[in-house]
Amino acid sequence: MKARIKSIRFTRFQTWLFILASLMVAGVIAAFVVFTQGLIVTNLSDLVPWGLWITIDLSSIALSAGAFLLCAAVYLLGLKRFQPVARTATFIGLIGYSMAVLTLLLDIGRPDRFWHALVFWNPHSVLWEVTMCVCLYLTVLAVEAAPIVGQAIWMQQRWPRLARRLESLHRFAPYLAVAGLLLSMLHQSSLGATFGVLKARPIWYRPGLSVLFIISAAAGGISFTTLISMLTARLSNKARVDDHLLERLAQIVGWILVGYLYFRFWDAFSMTYTYQPGRTEGLAVLTSGPLALNFWVGEIVVGALIPTVLLLNTRTRSKPTLRMLALGMVVIGLVAYRWDVTLAGQVVVMSYLPQSTATMYTHYFPSLIEILTGAGVVAYGLMAITLGVRYFNIVEHEEPEHETNIDKAYAAASAD
Repeated sequence: MKARIKSIRFTRFQTWLFILASLMVAGVIAAFVVFTQGLIVTNLSDLVPWGLWITIDLSSIALSAGAFLLCAAVYLLGLKRFQPVARTATFIGLIGYSMAVLTLLLDIGRPDRFWHALVFWNPHSVLWEVTMCVCLYLTVLAVEAAPIVGQAIWMQQRWPRLARRLESLHRFAPYLAVAGLLLSMLHQSSLGATFGVLKARPIWYRPGLSVLFIISAAAGGISFTTLISMLTARLSNKARVDDHLLERLAQIVGWILVGYLYFRFWDAFSMTYTYQPGRTEGLAVLTSGPLALNFWVGEIVVGALIPTVLLLNTRTRSKPTLRMLALGMVVIGLVAYRWDVTLAGQVVVMSYLPQSTATMYTHYFPSLIEILTGAGVVAYGLMAITLGVRYFNIVEHEEPEHETNIDKAYAAASAD
């Protein structure tokens, strides 16, 4: 008899997981090289110390902003209709902040000393404040996401007692929303302030960055949460969404983009009033130099102008495909903005010599090691969200047939 060789066929879900797992393995191997050989294997230098990793860090934190915004809307403003989306945003926020921690472990050069900021306090440092807020808010997100794990069917079947305890943590949701709002607002603005207090980098040295970082994070965070909800509803039968609710969120994003464009215009235009060494050259690099394509196309046109038109127009916003396209553009624009801010302040180098000020230029492009580790971190985030959709039902907008323990806990906490 001839042995029949059965061909192995992967489902789309399995193929997707295999691709992500392969990128994660490559990222782990590249990270091992970084940890054993140091930052010498990267293209980072004393002139350009922040590159691709910091951009991923800033972007993942900004895309997680939907967690504190939607949780604040639900538990502080009483907009309970957004509660299903807040559930998705909380899980995405937890994954986004863990991605930021992973990239920071790579970037700080001495990951074995990550705990120093928690022990040796430096309240005069903006970076120290950001570090403390990220650590505390990551803890808040973990507690907020615990009921999601407790609600999973497989969790209730295998460990019912643990599932009930995790689910009961939801009674603290209003208080966690307050803590999350304070911590996230503090460090979202402080990320911009970290750049804005560096006088040696003239294009960074301005107070408007704090405001722009908050506004762009608000637009990007809500967009990413809404986009993930719509994508999973199309690709998985595990997700059921309320399209009218997502359309309403998309409209809110459109109005946030109007504010972002207003502040972004005046922030850039005000730097043209007078000549200032370093700042004027940095603005030229951004608007007509190496970063011009990324700025005008990626950040302004694709990332803000086109999505604003699509999301504020009722006819285009009501079409799911165009809405998803616009939300994806907002996410791209946020990443482009973080890249522009990071690079514009570093490629222009000021040399302060006696009786003369010289302006020099440098360049940066991430090395293969940086790209592989960055891809591994991004793959981890996508893997976690994918598994969250499948096994934790993080995208679920249908009302339950009966009042659950979570509903009772929410009512009791609201009454208090």
